[in-house]
Amino acid sequence: MRDLANINGQNEMSKRRKGPSKTAEMITLIRAAESRKPENERLFYDPYAIRFASKVALEFAAKHPEEAKALAEKLDRFIPGVNNSLLARIRFFDDVVEASINADFEQLVILGAGYDSRAFRIKGLKEKLKVFELDHPDTQEVKIEKVKEIFGELPDHVVYVPVDLGTEETGPQLFERGYDSSRKTLFLMEGLIMYLPPEAVDRILAFVVNNSGRGSAVLFDYIPEPVANQSDEPEEVRTMRKQAELSGEVHRFGINQGKVEEFLKERGFSYVQNITSEDYRKAYFQDENLVVCNHFSFAYAVIA
Repeated sequence: MRDLANINGQNEMSKRRKGPSKTAEMITLIRAAESRKPENERLFYDPYAIRFASKVALEFAAKHPEEAKALAEKLDRFIPGVNNSLLARIRFFDDVVEASINADFEQLVILGAGYDSRAFRIKGLKEKLKVFELDHPDTQEVKIEKVKEIFGELPDHVVYVPVDLGTEETGPQLFERGYDSSRKTLFLMEGLIMYLPPEAVDRILAFVVNNSGRGSAVLFDYIPEPVANQSDEPEEVRTMRKQAELSGEVHRFGINQGKVEEFLKERGFSYVQNITSEDYRKAYFQDENLVVCNHFSFAYAVIA
């Protein structure tokens, strides 16, 4: 993969984000909005999502509901189908985590966890899996305080690991906090790898392959590889990158469609499944005319 720091014309200092992730909060608001729908209409239910939203965002939505709705719809106009793809991504990741509970998995490692609430809301998880949540310290500090507000204390089955995934090794911090490399583990990277430099993606995947039990698996979503001349990209992809930049979280990595199986097998994985936009559209949406973002795909792979 090419060095995207040069492509984006940014130095190391500009790449280091400060403060909690704005993208993580956006996804929290999407989860909260979907959870307010009637049971027969929603793709998933997250009763905790609203608790992770910032006070500023909640007050704005309460005082200016039409403006809040317009902002959500604006993104979908610029990137047609992106909101549906994000909803499908949350549901698909939920389904994989639920399946892991009865498939002898013993650990769940969530990289770039943000305000993920699967450790609390997926039935049966805490009895079967030990959860490790890795994230940037600025975001994780906010997450921990929110969890304390909700439950009064931190849950015993979740271990919080502060780490800058773009620049730091994951192994030392994980091992210090009780991670067992002999156990069958599911690694989740939801809305993460596109924000990491290529060398960080390779570093994480190498850790997964070399430090987890047989049958362990990784699940992530991805978008196309950035190119030097952005005018050569599809308009939707170009817009996605611009929106990310506005949040201070630049896209640095991607995998082009049709290349993910080769990419993962070269790094020691097998049984690679590529879930395209058409795959998840058919799986989760009954309306054949419903639009999803063609540039969002998911990948699931196993360590043989």
